[in-house]
Parts: sequence; structure tokens; C-alpha cells
Amino acid sequence: MAQRDDIYASTPLRGLFAAEAHALAPELQRCAGAYALQISPATSAPPASPLLDRWVHLYMDEHRGMGDLHARVDEPLPFLDDAFGLVLLSHALEVAPNPQALLLEAARVLAPGGLLALTGMHPASGWLPWLLWRRRRKVTLESPLRVGHWLRGTELSVERVRRVGPLWPSSAVVPHHGGPLGGGYLLVARKRREAAVPIRLRPRAIAPAPVAGLAPGARRNAAA
Repeated sequence: MAQRDDIYASTPLRGLFAAEAHALAPELQRCAGAYALQISPATSAPPASPLLDRWVHLYMDEHRGMGDLHARVDEPLPFLDDAFGLVLLSHALEVAPNPQALLLEAARVLAPGGLLALTGMHPASGWLPWLLWRRRRKVTLESPLRVGHWLRGTELSVERVRRVGPLWPSSAVVPHHGGPLGGGYLLVARKRREAAVPIRLRPRAIAPAPVAGLAPGARRNAAA
């Protein structure tokens, strides 16, 4: 995993991460739950989220995931369905061997009403030629349009997409909040399925079974 630091620990990407965190902060104020999941190719502190109790971290490279647990990146996520109130894919699709499969797994483990937040470098920006110059392993840039297409047919609906950060990689670590031509992007989607609500059944009186040989309503001593 040493080669990962050549890109995701670089000064330009640290600046982009800061811009993404700034754009994501208002969204996190609406997230609540016992657990949140962060999947990324870089070790970083989770964003501030006052209504989320605990973060689970999974750091990925081309072959494996490490952090709070170890897992293979070419297998389903080792979590139950509907387990997380928030799933943050921070540049995770860029290093996943099957980005669409990872996205669908993120949708599976997201709880009803939960938020999926996804960040990445935009392919239509100056970051692509920088990557071609810097990269030492496979990094794939997926557009938010393509990600939205993958989410069709799932229970998630895209709420907003915005460009963030500088159009070109910069040596400055100061966050550049960007605009319509930002080099990175933030996509936010929500799981629309409602959580199942237990129904309290009203008990119903059950009439006693009739005694064999007697008409309904008749008493045994009526013939005496």
C-alpha cells in the first residue's frame, strides 16, 4: 500500500479533501444513527457528525481493505443490510476493482432514510492529466452522471451534485471551495425505503369449539 501515498497523501489532494469536507459539513448535520461507514483510499479522520455515534473505517487499495477490519475489495462488504445511517465513499470508486459493485454494496448496507455521500475527482477537469502524469497504479475517475445512472433501480435517489475544489491540482493546502468548474465533486443520495414499523395486533376473542354431537348453542343438560 506504499504507492497509495504517492497520490492520496499528496498536497494537491489534501487540499481537495479539505474542500470536500467543507461542502459535506452541512449535509452531516442531518445524519443520525448508531454507525457510519467511511471507505476511502487514504487514512484520514472522519468528518464531524454530532448525531452519529461511531465511525467504521475501511481503507482500500487495489487488493484489500484495512482499518477497523480487514476485507477483500473484490467481495461484498462484510456488513448486514441496513446497518449504517451514513455511508461516505471518499474517492473509493477510484481505486475499487469494480466501482459499480462497490456502489451497490454501499446502497445495500445503508439504512432506510440514511445518506450516501460520495466524493471524487471529476474526469472533466485538470485532475485527469495530473493523474496520468503522477499515477503508479490504476486509478479510474467516474463522473457523477455515471454514478447517478448506476443508482437507478436502487432505493437511493440523488438529492444533489456539486463541483468542489480547484479545477487544477494546487500546491496550496488551503481549501478551495470551487464552483461549477471545480476539479472534484460531491454527490449526495438518500435511501427512500421506509423502515418497517412493528404493528401491535389487537387480540380477538376466540369462541369455544362446540361439543361433538350437539348443535351450536345447545347445552349438554338440555336433553335431560
